[in-house]
Amino acid sequence: MFFKLDFKSFDMETSILIKDAKWIVTQNPKREVLKEGSIYIEGDRIVEIGNPKVETDFVIDGKNKIILPGLINTHTHLGMTILRGYLDDMELHEWLKKSWEVESKLTKKDVYYSSLLGCIEMIMNGITCFHDMYYFGDEVLKAADHSGMRGIFSQAILDTPILEFKSLDQAFKLVNRLKRKWEKNERTMANLGPHAIYTCSKETLIKTKQFADKHNLSIHTHLSETKKEVEDCLRKTGMRPVEYLRNIDFLSPNVLAAHCCWMTEKEIEILKKNEVKISHNPVSNMKTTAGIAPIPEMISQGICIGLGTDSAASNNCLDLFQEMKVAALIHKINKFNPVVLPAEKALEFTTIDGARALGLEKKIGSIEVGKKADVITVDLRESNLQPTSAGKTVLSNLVYSTKGNDVCDVICNGEILLKDRKLLTVDEERVYNEVNKIISNLLS
Repeated sequence: MFFKLDFKSFDMETSILIKDAKWIVTQNPKREVLKEGSIYIEGDRIVEIGNPKVETDFVIDGKNKIILPGLINTHTHLGMTILRGYLDDMELHEWLKKSWEVESKLTKKDVYYSSLLGCIEMIMNGITCFHDMYYFGDEVLKAADHSGMRGIFSQAILDTPILEFKSLDQAFKLVNRLKRKWEKNERTMANLGPHAIYTCSKETLIKTKQFADKHNLSIHTHLSETKKEVEDCLRKTGMRPVEYLRNIDFLSPNVLAAHCCWMTEKEIEILKKNEVKISHNPVSNMKTTAGIAPIPEMISQGICIGLGTDSAASNNCLDLFQEMKVAALIHKINKFNPVVLPAEKALEFTTIDGARALGLEKKIGSIEVGKKADVITVDLRESNLQPTSAGKTVLSNLVYSTKGNDVCDVICNGEILLKDRKLLTVDEERVYNEVNKIISNLLS
């Protein structure tokens, strides 16, 4: 059997008790870390936190575990998961050229299985929500639906036709269709993804922004990822990328910009003024030598920052625990300042700030009564998380010591996706077999 559970047959009043956890990291407005407590979930919501005395359909043993919000990956390309390890050790623009050569051969089926593989990896690493930019949105959102994840898909838009994308007008039709179809499922959404200023003309960017504003859609784009991108923009327009986008009225609170490695103080101020959100992708940026984003400067300006893995073809993992650690360390060494980005802030990137970057902070990103039940547990019995007695080490250990495979249980929208490290929603072995067949045929 391919799918282990049929989500549509679930009674939405199913109740879950995560019982007797050692710590609850709430990420609520007070950033409370509660010692020795339980969480009661009814349907898709968190109903009680503390010491609920209730009868439930399912009990998850929380002993020797930390409970925290499900992690949020703000920038992915799940259709590229099958290219893991194929495009390594090359500069970004060479990497893009080679990736487009391979991607042009992908089918809908390829993208579905690649996305499903990405969903499996993310669930097993404690990620409950992702924000994707790619093609074949039906297949990406189908993978999210089948795996039980919360998925946001942004239709990739370029001036050059590729795969299903043939023209700007066709992209708008695709997004409207995806929006009508998938937003009936509250776990899935569709938006717009103009790829970058070097792949989209001024006219394309302006029309995309106008369409987004008219239809209340968000925009996901790459911005100032490399020094070459900035130099090319200066040569063509006389302006740096952020200045150029401001000049064409592209920047606004509904824009999420990935990477942002090459920013001046003036550009950061422009982003702040226009309430643009940022997706920070330090591992991918290091691997492709794109650069180091000025995240501490953005934090000082109050810009909202989420964390992203980018694709498995450029990272090569979809593990936000790894990403958190690197995010904290890279800015310490870059500024020669050990306190410039503390563990607490790195954790916020993947929880409440990640939710805010996606406009979902009222639903997810923290453990609070009334919020959606997107919750994970981390097993403290692992050697890398010992000792556990000192409360002040909890957040530090989550960021600096935890590995994705320390995640024990995953709940999204009140449904158990992973229990005791066993995936409940998808037959992963069949997916592994399928993706290996696909990549063998693709590269032969």
